[in-house]
Amino acid sequence: MDTVTRRRFLLASGVLGAGALAAGATQLSWHDVTAAAKSNPLPADANILVLVTLYGGNDSLNTVIPYADPAYHRARPDIAYAPEAVLHLDDQLGLNPALKGLYKLWQGKHLAILRGVGYPQPDHSHFRSMDIWQTASPTAPVSTGWIGRWLDATGTDPLRSVSVGATLPPLAVGAKSVGSSLPVGALRMPKGPLAARFPGLGRPDSTDTAAQSAAARGDSDFLLVARTLGPKTTAEKLPAAGAGSGGDLGAQLDVVKACITAGAPTRVYAVSLGGFDTHADEKGTQQALLGELDTAVSGFLTDLAGDPNGRKVVLAAYSEFGRRVAANASDGTDHGTAGTVLVAGTPVHGGFYGEQPSLTRLTDGDLIATTDFRAVYGTLLGRVLNTDPAKVLDRVPPAIPFV
Repeated sequence: MDTVTRRRFLLASGVLGAGALAAGATQLSWHDVTAAAKSNPLPADANILVLVTLYGGNDSLNTVIPYADPAYHRARPDIAYAPEAVLHLDDQLGLNPALKGLYKLWQGKHLAILRGVGYPQPDHSHFRSMDIWQTASPTAPVSTGWIGRWLDATGTDPLRSVSVGATLPPLAVGAKSVGSSLPVGALRMPKGPLAARFPGLGRPDSTDTAAQSAAARGDSDFLLVARTLGPKTTAEKLPAAGAGSGGDLGAQLDVVKACITAGAPTRVYAVSLGGFDTHADEKGTQQALLGELDTAVSGFLTDLAGDPNGRKVVLAAYSEFGRRVAANASDGTDHGTAGTVLVAGTPVHGGFYGEQPSLTRLTDGDLIATTDFRAVYGTLLGRVLNTDPAKVLDRVPPAIPFV
């Protein structure tokens, strides 16, 4: 195609992100969602999974806080939380004071706290660790995500998995199928001379490779959506945000809520919140981020409590790794290993699951994982998505009864 490849053009113009382009992803409009809700509504017996990715490596020890453990206070003299400052879950552990909404879910027995979650031979790299979490392959890099393999195993409709944002995360890319993305902001079309050439990027070419054909389909889908919306943004086509929304994550969950209450056939939604790489001045930064997470998630679940589809929602929040036990010299924490996964929703059986990692029995200063992350995924696949986990995971540990 002339002198500009589809890949270079789309990346340079900012039309699609790298993840979406690699997948040949379909971008949706609100019209697409409502049309699907009418023609193929969510089955009455289908649960919904909402995945919240916390990018950067959230410090689990200052999220679910071992306030009664002297080793916690010795390791973090300046960033540890005093016992009276935390929201007590029992006589050993408490939630960060920013998590008041999640604390109410705990009291209602609809918050599960999965402790010590990790994978064999942990890697301190953000990129590799997140790749492991999104592909569910800890031993060797693979080209498919775990939700993508679920799509491969269960059907071809890309609307069954929706990522809120302009790009598609690797977790939703399969070998044969990919999920969809639903942008929150404006869809940007090229202007000037490139505008006239843009439609040609979506036309098939007999010399295209499979990847180029996928990129062409993604471009064609984008063009269709952009023409449907005209100059307006996708967000302007969505219902107004709810009162409980907060920040960027809140805006994403408002989109998810609108899809769910409309009856969209989507079984998996993916949203995200970044900024958790707290190497310095952690306490205030993390508490603000956890406050945004709390406001967004608790508001989202509260708003959905009266909706028939909303009562089927299971929300799971995870990060690529936890942080080291000891604070560093900058009042922060460095990349660690095992972390906490939070699971909430009406179908959730609240409580603690998994052994609390020791703060004194460490490996090179890192926590030792007590729960294989594939046990979490296997439970979500089997009990929320009603799929045999063996079709998706390379290893299927025993299920965890949090749902």
